[in-house]
Amino acid sequence: MRTVFDAPVDPALVERSLAASVFAPMWLDIARPDHPPLVGSQSCDLLVVGGGYTGLWAALHAAERYPDRRIVLVESDRIGWAASGRNGGFVEASLTHGAENGRSRWAAEFDTLTELGMANLDGMAADIERLGLDVDWERTGMLSVATEPHQVDWLTESAAAGEGRFLDQEQVRAEVHSPTYRAGLYEPDSCALVHPAKLAMELARACLAAGVQMHEHTRALSLESADGALRVGTGSGTVTASRVILATNVFPSLLRRNRWYTVPVYDYVLSTEPLTAAQLERIGWTGRQGVGDSANQFHYYRLSADNRIVWGGYDAVYHFGRRVDPTYEDRPQTYRRLAEHFFITFPQLDDVRFSHRWAGAIDTNTRFCAHWGTAHRGRVAYVNGFTGLGVGATRFAADVCLDLLDGTPTPRTRLEMVRKKPLPFPPEPFASVGIQATRWSLDRADHSAGRRNVLLRTLDKLGLGFDS
Repeated sequence: MRTVFDAPVDPALVERSLAASVFAPMWLDIARPDHPPLVGSQSCDLLVVGGGYTGLWAALHAAERYPDRRIVLVESDRIGWAASGRNGGFVEASLTHGAENGRSRWAAEFDTLTELGMANLDGMAADIERLGLDVDWERTGMLSVATEPHQVDWLTESAAAGEGRFLDQEQVRAEVHSPTYRAGLYEPDSCALVHPAKLAMELARACLAAGVQMHEHTRALSLESADGALRVGTGSGTVTASRVILATNVFPSLLRRNRWYTVPVYDYVLSTEPLTAAQLERIGWTGRQGVGDSANQFHYYRLSADNRIVWGGYDAVYHFGRRVDPTYEDRPQTYRRLAEHFFITFPQLDDVRFSHRWAGAIDTNTRFCAHWGTAHRGRVAYVNGFTGLGVGATRFAADVCLDLLDGTPTPRTRLEMVRKKPLPFPPEPFASVGIQATRWSLDRADHSAGRRNVLLRTLDKLGLGFDS
């Protein structure tokens, strides 16, 4: 069975559209201040390892909770250079990678998780306003679209469960003019849009203003307990800290036992040149909602502040060996596929060209959303596993890490979602075989009216799997 995205597209159109694109994240084309590397030995009350969203929120909120404590943040490269500067900029309220995943895993506390997720999104908006962060924040909501008949039923069920307002074919095409849409589900309050790299840079600025000491190009290499404190060794010095938060996302954890819980999966993105007024008029999209289709292998897309279409998703690629490697990012066949799907979705934009193409690694675990833990007698806290839906969830995750280090139970730390870890991935070659078989099965389900084969049904029962 063919899907709408199996339709043929003129190869010459695809090649022309990509010919002038720059291989670099479009979001990172902004001014980025430098922070000096760590040199020599230092001591602090809290050391945060990792300069992405989780680390930045943790450092900022720690400085606000404990203004008299000395807080240091170290980043191996540049602030926000990895996932935090490469994502689509969707700030979802969901802490559980969507309602279906959350309800199936934590049914008893799902309502609480939903409330906490919305409070976290509201709190993020309040932080941005209070601190005067210039991040292109737009709370325009999320439009999920059906491009196949069986997906219409899924959206109807979601609407019946109170997860949004159902739009029929005429209504959804009035919102965004695409001939591929059969129905839609609009959630006006559960999603905002943001400029990802600006968010990282502005959080770093707020951290500095709050007294956090920040060091780039400072790779944490070791973590050990020594004389009642924690010692983190870097290539150029040592930090002795009372407490440590590990916010290293997809990169190998300083705690070896934690490395089995996530695998890196590569996500690929295109960005168009800024659309003209005439081009925008052809597609409508005056509501500026974030958009995602409903397939297992899905696309996500949104408008930037300067009216580029940021278009990503579909291919989610795992490479044997669990390595994070820049050579995996330039994947011409995936960029061509994304361009083909773009022109299928918006055939009226055949004069649009792509300005940027890029990729990044997502840290995926077997439950598709964040997991936490502590080590060294509760003096180290960590979080991993956001699975591509972490722009908003990182703020919540950072607060959980701070709660865990305080050692006093809170409504957040009492959650089963926080207390229990996912099952780890097996070693190679079993991890690769299982992930590739699951990806193949998800693709087959998309081509079989959503019907899941024996492998997917078994993984569903076990609470395992792979989410694209």
